[in-house]
Amino acid sequence: MREELLKNVRKRNKYRSYKGEVGKTAPNIVNRDFSTTGPNQKWTTDVTQINIGMDKCYLSPILDMYNGEIVSYTISDHPDLRMVMEMLDRAYAAREVKAGLMLHSDQGWHYQHYGYQKSLKDHNIVQSMSRKGNCLDNAMMENFFGIMKSELLYPNTFRNMDHFKQELRKYIEYYNNDRIKLRLKGMSPVQYRTHNSILS
Repeated sequence: MREELLKNVRKRNKYRSYKGEVGKTAPNIVNRDFSTTGPNQKWTTDVTQINIGMDKCYLSPILDMYNGEIVSYTISDHPDLRMVMEMLDRAYAAREVKAGLMLHSDQGWHYQHYGYQKSLKDHNIVQSMSRKGNCLDNAMMENFFGIMKSELLYPNTFRNMDHFKQELRKYIEYYNNDRIKLRLKGMSPVQYRTHNSILS
């Protein structure tokens, strides 16, 4: 490998928030049925770790399964409870939450926490959780992370973590408003939601 000037590329460790049962888990109500008939029926969330040089940050978004739109998100230097609670508060401010909305996640400790679960109950949100160690149960969120990393993180060079965070905010704005999807009939998530609300 030295003679051919080849380098081994180490796969970065994926962030895992599972710490066993530290609170209450919820049943897998979504059960890989990601279909909806309108916005704000099924949301999903997760956390991904991003490394820039020696620095780390954590992205915690909520995605609407209806159109793949990022409803709210937080970017934090620490994967703490505050990160997900602030994400929830931003979602409540951004959308009208009606009783029966489902919010799906994995079994990470944040989502088992009393404060997180109480917030969902206070807003009449039904909690759903993936089975342990089964990423396909949350495929829509995993898909977004994969797209973001392949389009933003991997092809580009960032001066530092602050530069990346700035570009990440721009990317999410672009993803919601301008990036078209074939399954949305060639519209962006926001265009699709707006178009269908006018028709209905």
